Amino acid sequence: MKNNIKILRKAKGLTQEELANEVGISRQAMNAIENNRMSPNLIHAFKITFSLNQKYIEDVFLYEE
Repeated sequence: MKNNIKILRKAKGLTQEELANEVGISRQAMNAIENNRMSPNLIHAFKITFSLNQKYIEDVFLYEE
């Protein structure tokens, strides 16, 4: 699963650590998600989406086979 987290996070002026704290995960986990090494669970995916002020999860996460 690919994502637009880095672009959206920087546009909002957040560090990885700040976003991770809002979502309730570690900075290391946020780094792994942002760099496509790990997929978030559904709850964290929604929290990331809302923390980045996005209305739809598809605006943040892109599914590719």
